[in-house]
Amino acid sequence: MSIVKDLLHSETDGSLSFGNHELLSKEKVEDFKHNGRILKVKTYRDITKLEADGELVYESVPGTSVNNLAVTENGMRFNVEGPSDAQITLGLKPDTEYEVLVSGSDAGRMKTNLGGKLSVSVELEDCGVVNVEVREA
Repeated sequence: MSIVKDLLHSETDGSLSFGNHELLSKEKVEDFKHNGRILKVKTYRDITKLEADGELVYESVPGTSVNNLAVTENGMRFNVEGPSDAQITLGLKPDTEYEVLVSGSDAGRMKTNLGGKLSVSVELEDCGVVNVEVREA
């Protein structure tokens, strides 16, 4: 997987790629239009955050690079890489249980809070690209 040099772009399949975990200082892209929504990304080595219409979609600490993020009716899927393990917070439906798969392995069922946030720890160090899929249980 490659670093997203332009920080945020739409893929031909309708998914999004964003983030650059190699940046030493914070950079951002605002007012990016995608599927009728206005997106904003902030990224660097310490954090990567994607918002749509002012609401959280994705946040990682430390920063990560994400390719092919697709939000579906029942969850989302994406490929992620970074230099070290990351805590990833996703914005999903409130008070809903989700199945989480990391690199095809079952990471268990998790429930979002009343704000719709779900946090997942993903091992990235020395792993290359890791596929994450979150779907309604």
